[in-house]
Amino acid sequence: MFNNIDGVIFDLDGTLIDSMGIWLQIDIEFLSKRGLDVPLDIGKMTEGKSFTENAHLFKKTFNLNETVEEIKAEWIEMAIEQYSEKIPFKSGAIKLLKELKNSGIKVGIGTSCSRDLTEAVIQQHKVADSFYTIVTSCEVCKGKPFPDVFLKVAEVLEVPYDRVLVFEDTIAGVQAAKAAGMKVVAVYDRHSEKDQKALKQLADYYIESMEDIKNIKQIEG
Repeated sequence: MFNNIDGVIFDLDGTLIDSMGIWLQIDIEFLSKRGLDVPLDIGKMTEGKSFTENAHLFKKTFNLNETVEEIKAEWIEMAIEQYSEKIPFKSGAIKLLKELKNSGIKVGIGTSCSRDLTEAVIQQHKVADSFYTIVTSCEVCKGKPFPDVFLKVAEVLEVPYDRVLVFEDTIAGVQAAKAAGMKVVAVYDRHSEKDQKALKQLADYYIESMEDIKNIKQIEG
């Protein structure tokens, strides 16, 4: 799988770390505080969008008085303790990061999460030196499923797009990587379980866990 690959890009939430459930809880608390109900399709509404795009979405959808920056700041305040102290890396992820570093493959993060939270969780697990760069979707023009964040990471890594392998757990993320001309490994996450069939169809590879990486086979068909 890593043949002819010089760079690897990881999504963060749901791919490297087990954090998607935290965001549902934050959405519930954030909206209930304002007397608002959480839409049943909140996951699809927000999937792939940057932190800033989701703040704009919430402001418009729920007619909020707060500014976009105030919304983002509140989300970060609600999540920072979890990212700094509690959120775990998925099984096998840290081992894979170490193996990639030892092999000389450049590794980056391309995430829809905020930079503050991203840096907090990688510092918590002492893996900051595993990453050559971090790019958030707030730092490019458009979030996923547009390819901007992955193209920017590859640019910083100085790796041609067709020699990059992306790890992603959502349809929007896989679509973004494919739109960038990169190969993609779809990673199972229980919060996107209903999308597994579609992920297998879209991605080049599929894994249930980072522990399975050595046994992976290219998806046929």
